[in-house]
Parts: sequence; structure tokens; C-alpha cells
Amino acid sequence: MQQLGIKGSVSDSLLLVGEDFKQYKKYLPNKQIIVIIDNKVNKLYGEYFSDYQIIEIGQTENIKNIDSVSSILEQLLSYKADRSTFVLAVGGGIVCDIAGFVASIYLRGIDFAFISTTLLSQVDASVGGKNGVNFLGFKNMLGVFNQPKFVICDPKMLETLDVEDLNCGFAEIVKHTLVADANMFSYLENNSSKALSLDSQVIEKLVFNSVNIKADIVNRDEKEKGERRKLNLGHTFGHAVEKTLKLAHGNAVSIGLVVAAKLSLNRGLLSEKDYNRIITLLKALDLPVSIDSDKEAIISALDMDKKREGNAIHFVLMEGIGKVRIEEISLDELKAVEL
Repeated sequence: MQQLGIKGSVSDSLLLVGEDFKQYKKYLPNKQIIVIIDNKVNKLYGEYFSDYQIIEIGQTENIKNIDSVSSILEQLLSYKADRSTFVLAVGGGIVCDIAGFVASIYLRGIDFAFISTTLLSQVDASVGGKNGVNFLGFKNMLGVFNQPKFVICDPKMLETLDVEDLNCGFAEIVKHTLVADANMFSYLENNSSKALSLDSQVIEKLVFNSVNIKADIVNRDEKEKGERRKLNLGHTFGHAVEKTLKLAHGNAVSIGLVVAAKLSLNRGLLSEKDYNRIITLLKALDLPVSIDSDKEAIISALDMDKKREGNAIHFVLMEGIGKVRIEEISLDELKAVEL
């Protein structure tokens, strides 16, 4: 087990990579504990949390909204939760996002922590203190910056995931290597088949590396004023694809990475060799590199992106593998990219 830390403006966060999730009680305070857990995870692991009051929610993107927030708040009230209550979220990125958001607004904020059960949430969604929900179909339009007290990432919990859930996580792992670690990109190229088969040594190495990259960036820029914006690589276009085509998050991010790579190639920032390496790795991880779609609808969805200013949008581009930069891209330039 390896530990990392994030120092937040409100509270610090302890990241426990490789910890057995059954050891979670030793990290809990001696307070009222309320567990927010998704229905699938509850069936698999619910017996381990039976000592506490449970709020069960769904685990698909369509429940990540204000209605779900309102329902959970009502249940917190019914359990007489007060300022000393501690919320423990058990599940994937959607559960962590909703639970972190609810805990941050209930009574102006109560403490919370995550047991992360999917590859996506272990390498990205549960780490860094961004908690939010969708609004009117737009991704994470409502949210807060607030760090969980701790995050447990137990790789053994990934064994119950289906292929689509794993793909979501691998897309984020590729993103992190493109942002900050060329050596890990090469490692992933050489070990993609072991990663897909959930080889324990490979998976723990990939999870720890992603968490380490994200923790380092968040420690320098918690509120996304500059450096942290680089973690949006693949997400600007990816979120629009996700909203428009209803693709799984990882598949949409993979398309977003391809678009970013094509723009970077067109601008002379990325070599054709590195562009081809990126496409080859995404394919090796069973991630999509092209879509057949109405591009106008995707561009229209970008109009509501938080990073848009006028007819331009702040876009993360690649300067080779392991280094990125943020530039303004016009919506017209995005329209010209072949999907």
C-alpha cells in the first residue's frame, strides 16, 4: 500500500493506493457515519457497511443531477445528520461526485471520504476534490472544490468490473501519461495486454502513477486557475461527445484525445510518429478512435462548455508525449477536424 497527500484550502486528503477496502474503519472518525453507495456495489459489498445508516442510489450518468441531490438531502435530514456527521461514499465516479457535492453543501459542509470501486474513479474522479452534478444535460455545471478526508483505492475491487467500466479508466490513464509522463506512456504501450487482463502488479503501478500525477498537479493548483487545466486534456471535446452521443465517459474521452492529437499535429506541436503511437495505444486498449456522428450537434454542445469565451475555447494540446499546453481554439477550427 502506498500513500499520497493533497493539501487543500479547506482540508487535506489522504490517498491510499493498494489499501484493502475492508480496513476502512480505521480511517473513520468516532462520529455518526452515513454511507452513500450505489445499488450494484451494495449487492457486492453491502455486508461490509451494515453497521451504518445506508443511502442507496443508482450508478448511471442519468442520476447525476439535482433530483438525486435533493433525494439524498432529504434522507440525511431523516437520519438527523448534523455538522458532526461523516459521509462515506462507496462506488464509482458518479457516486463520489454526487456524495462529495451533497456533503459539501449540507449544513454548509460536513466531512466525507471515498472508497473508490472503479478504475475511472480510482485514477481520476475520486481524487482532487472536484465534486459536481450535471444540470440540464450539461456535464458538471454545478459543483464545488472540496477534498475528501481520505480515498481508498483497492485494485482488487476492479475484478468485478465489465469491459466498458475498465475502458473508462484506461482512457484517463492514457490522458495522465500524455499530460506528464512519457515513460509511463511507453510502459503502457509495452503492457497494454497485461493491463486489460488486470495483472495486479501492472494495475497497481498504473493507478498509483495516475494518482501521483493528479495529486502533484492539484497540490500546485487546487482550484483550476492554471496548471490543473491541463488535466482537461481530451475532456473539452469528450464531454460534448458524451452529452450528444450518450457514449460512456471513457469512450468519449478517447475521442477527445484523438481530436486533441489531430489539432496538435495540424499545428505542428505533435509529430506524426507520436500521433500514430497515441492512436495505436488507444486501439490496443479497446478504446474508440473515430465516430460516425453529426459534428454540428457536438460543436453546439461546446457552446455551454465552462472553458468557452466567445467563439473560442481554451483547449489542451500536446507538445509531444508527456507535455501539454493550453491554447485558444476557434469553434471553426474544431469543426474542421475529421472524426
